[in-house]
Amino acid sequence: MKTLTLLRHAKSGWDDPVARDFDRPLNPKGQRAAAMMGRHMRAEGLEFDHVVASPAARVVETLAQVATGYGSDLAPHWDQRLYLASAATLLDMIHELPAGAGRVLFSGHNPGLEELVLLLSADNALRDSVLVKFPTASLAEMRFDVVDWRDVKPGKAELIRFTRPRDLDSTLGPDYN
Repeated sequence: MKTLTLLRHAKSGWDDPVARDFDRPLNPKGQRAAAMMGRHMRAEGLEFDHVVASPAARVVETLAQVATGYGSDLAPHWDQRLYLASAATLLDMIHELPAGAGRVLFSGHNPGLEELVLLLSADNALRDSVLVKFPTASLAEMRFDVVDWRDVKPGKAELIRFTRPRDLDSTLGPDYN
């Protein structure tokens, strides 16, 4: 049995005049959402054998805030391939995961993370929620009945968790200004 958890970066700041998308930082709401998601992950007892993350500034900051709420550094392996990766690239990365890692966390970007959940998971109510939207700082957890990551196939995952920041705190929901 293998478990893959996907964490989308928290809300980034579009007001910051950075030259590259890669360098965009989190905004204050994103910082709050990431820390809250870290507290939620700790409360749910989520643990990881292996963490892979995009090195983009907004993901680095998300994981720093998550670690604050989680109470522990997640010690990610930074992989450039996760930056704006497609679902196909993410699936290739899953197939390359170490055989000894049973519980893995990927932290990165949309639309790739959302597309990966939709590609891998079988139909259920949680999948329908992901189909509507995979907001920033959201967490999805999938379970695979496989011994080796190379055996992960489309449509075979059980989506067992989908948590959005607004599910934990309504003030972290969408802005309607």
